[in-house]
Amino acid sequence: MKQSVSRVAAVHDLSGFGRSSLNVVIPILSTMELQVCSLPTSVLSAHTDFEEYYFVDMTEHMEKILTHWRQLNISFDCIYSGFLGSPRQVEIISRFIDQHEPSHPLVVIDPVMADNGRLYDTMSNEMVINMQRYISKADIITPNLTEAAFLLGEKYDPLIGEKEIKEWMLRLARMGPSIVIITSVPAARESKNTSVLAYNREDGRFWKVSCVYIPAHFPGTGDAFTSVVTGSILQGDSLPIALDRGVQFITAAIRASYGYKYPEREGVLLERVLGNLKLPVLASTYEILE
Repeated sequence: MKQSVSRVAAVHDLSGFGRSSLNVVIPILSTMELQVCSLPTSVLSAHTDFEEYYFVDMTEHMEKILTHWRQLNISFDCIYSGFLGSPRQVEIISRFIDQHEPSHPLVVIDPVMADNGRLYDTMSNEMVINMQRYISKADIITPNLTEAAFLLGEKYDPLIGEKEIKEWMLRLARMGPSIVIITSVPAARESKNTSVLAYNREDGRFWKVSCVYIPAHFPGTGDAFTSVVTGSILQGDSLPIALDRGVQFITAAIRASYGYKYPEREGVLLERVLGNLKLPVLASTYEILE
C-alpha cells in the first residue's frame, strides 16, 4: 500500500537547546509534508557551541531502535544522515542503508566532520577514512569546503578557484554519489560572499547558487540547508531548484534573525520563516556552469 506521505529516516544528533540537527531537520521536513522518523546518534543538553554540555552517546541504542523498526516492517523513501560520532556508528548506518537497498530509498549523507579548515574535536583521521568509504553509499552528499578537502585528502584553501572545485566534485562523484553539493565555497577573492556548487553525474552538469554575505554566524544553517534540499528533491524538484530553495530559505532565516539582539549560538529564528517553505517556488538565482 502506498504511503500517504514520503517517509524519511533522519539520522542526526539531538540537542535539548539550540536550533541545530534534529531540532532543525524535523520542523523543516515536516513543514514540507514529509514524515520524519528520528534516529538520534547522540543526545546533548545543548549543541556543541555551548560550554560544558552534557553528552549521551546513543551507539548502544541505535541497533536496538533499528531492530524494532525492522520488526515493524517500516519502509523509507529517504535515509538522511548527518552527525555520526564514531566508526561504529558509520558501520551501523551503512548496514541500515544496505538492508533497504532493494527498495531504492534516496540516500542523503551530510558528512559532518569539520569546518574552517579543521576537524571538529570529536573527529579523528580514522573517522575521515570511514567517511570516505561511507559516502560511496550516497545518492547525494553535501560537504562544506573543509569536509570536501578532508574527503579528498586535499589541503584546505579558503580561496580555492571555481575550476578546482569542479575537479573536486568530479573526484567525489567517482567515489560513489550521483550528486555532489559543496557549500561555503568562496565566491571571489575580493568578496566575502560564498556560493553553493553542485555536480550531477547523470547529466554531467554543474550548478551554482550565490550566497550574499551577512556578518553573522548561526549554528545549524548547514543542517537547515541540506534538509530543505532533501525535502525539495523528495517533492519532485530538480537539482537547481532544490539548491535555489535551500539558499533562499537560509538567507531569509539569517535576515529574519540578524536584526534581533540575542546570542547567535542559539541558531536562526527558524520559527519565523518555516512558512516560506509553503510559498510558490521562485527560481531566480541558480546558474549553470560550463
